[in-house]
Amino acid sequence: MAEGNGEVVEEMANQKSGEGGDGERTQDYSKLLEYGLHKMVAGRLDDIYKTGKLAHSELDERALDALKEFHVEGALDVLEQFLDSNLEHVSNKSAFLCGVMKTYRQKIRATQQGQPAPAATVQAKGPDEEKIKAILERTGYTLDVTTGQRKYGGPPPNWEGNTPGNGCEVFCGKIPKDMYEDELIPLFEKCGKIWDLRLMMDPMTGTNRGYAFVTFTSRDSASNAVRELNDYEIRNGKKIGVTISFNNHRLFVGNIPKNRDRDELLEEFAKHAPGLVEVIIYSSPDDKKKNRGFCFLEYESHKAASLAKRRLGTGRIKVWNCDIIVDWADPQEEPDEQTMSKVKVLYVRNLTQDTSEEKLKESFEQFGRVERVKKIKDYAFVHFEDRDNAVKAMKDLDGKEIGGSNIEVSLAKPPSDKKKKEEILRARERRMTQFLQTRIGLVSSVPSFPSMSPQHAGMIPGPLPGPMRVPSGAGGQRAQGMRGGPMGRGDYAIGKRKFEGGPHNQGDIKRRYGALANFGNSWGSQPLPQQPLGANGGEQWYTDTYSAWS
Repeated sequence: MAEGNGEVVEEMANQKSGEGGDGERTQDYSKLLEYGLHKMVAGRLDDIYKTGKLAHSELDERALDALKEFHVEGALDVLEQFLDSNLEHVSNKSAFLCGVMKTYRQKIRATQQGQPAPAATVQAKGPDEEKIKAILERTGYTLDVTTGQRKYGGPPPNWEGNTPGNGCEVFCGKIPKDMYEDELIPLFEKCGKIWDLRLMMDPMTGTNRGYAFVTFTSRDSASNAVRELNDYEIRNGKKIGVTISFNNHRLFVGNIPKNRDRDELLEEFAKHAPGLVEVIIYSSPDDKKKNRGFCFLEYESHKAASLAKRRLGTGRIKVWNCDIIVDWADPQEEPDEQTMSKVKVLYVRNLTQDTSEEKLKESFEQFGRVERVKKIKDYAFVHFEDRDNAVKAMKDLDGKEIGGSNIEVSLAKPPSDKKKKEEILRARERRMTQFLQTRIGLVSSVPSFPSMSPQHAGMIPGPLPGPMRVPSGAGGQRAQGMRGGPMGRGDYAIGKRKFEGGPHNQGDIKRRYGALANFGNSWGSQPLPQQPLGANGGEQWYTDTYSAWS
């Protein structure tokens, strides 16, 4: 329908409002006109005010500005959809209206591009409101609904403890599209006390997206949920999948100037997104005054990190005239307490070039017999014969000066699952291929390497605009990131590849990509997180550090 057909649009508006004219208007109607809304849009919005489902004070400028951008017919359709929505558990109606407008635009855009509008595969009957009301009255929790999710709880009533940390949240997939909290909450309650439950919704279809996140108040409850509900038949022939989820607060940023220190980086990146709490850098083994060309940004929440990733990853932001690469930090599943109780290997970092393996062995052997020491660049692994001696050495030598540098000592993580490492690498390759196609246009423009899937700096042919570094990221929405340095030494592993400069890594790169390996010299080097054990070096690994369980 043409926007200029004012008579037809006005007739449609009158039909929707059930009136032949303006009728009796509220005092807010004139405010809408003064704000710049078309009189028919203002009239329909005023009619909604009269129903009691929405008050003028509940709309902010963002929603009104977005409504002004619509043509009259589109604005009336949006308001009609908003009126038909169930707003019982919507706390922010202004944001909800913005979500309705966004969904409307997406559907129109899909239609214009010749794509069929997404349709619900099941009847979107909605939740059983009586059962949900009974659950809310019994637990005292709240339910907040937006166009993108339905959030139950967070925090529980009268909660006095800390916010649950990593390992307390589970991801639940394969949920039937017409299932809601009235069926999910009683099921997960059996496993422990729920902090919150977030059911992801698809605004295009009105059904859920098939997955949810459930945060418990303890790790034991989350582990119990995985044990009891993974592969659980929730309906006839419908089994859900439940696994531990990690809340990633950390970003990897590559291609930063090597002459910038932590404070300068913190000041610079804080300008672009809120919530930055820490910057973690690693010093160059050759020059402790320089970083290695990359850093990690730690944010106060996953939401803050997501916002920063979107802003920094647009390609429009330069850091000291450098084109940065931004990605999620690699996920790293934490070993359980029983596994870590058997570790006899220490991870030692911040070593100088002058500190030899013999010097380290001499320093650590005063606490007990050391089987061997393996130093790689500015860090090393010290293998003790007895665990108690290893723990004593860690406590006594952490922060002490050896070879002119204050070292950091922590327990090494035991070998990680090879299949999980391969999945991380595959996800990293897919993400970097997409990155290069969208930001650099590199993969599609190099006919000589049609099957290249970027995984390492040396795989990318030049020339490129300055030194860049392929991110060691495998994040996505819920993945635990790398951690080390001042924020809490040793909570995370630092990557998943073998060290640069040694026979392990160069051989693999040259076998797979030949001369392309020579293009990676200026990309910076990342510290080895995991020490290969045995002659072959690739089957078993010790990861860098581990944070004591509290």
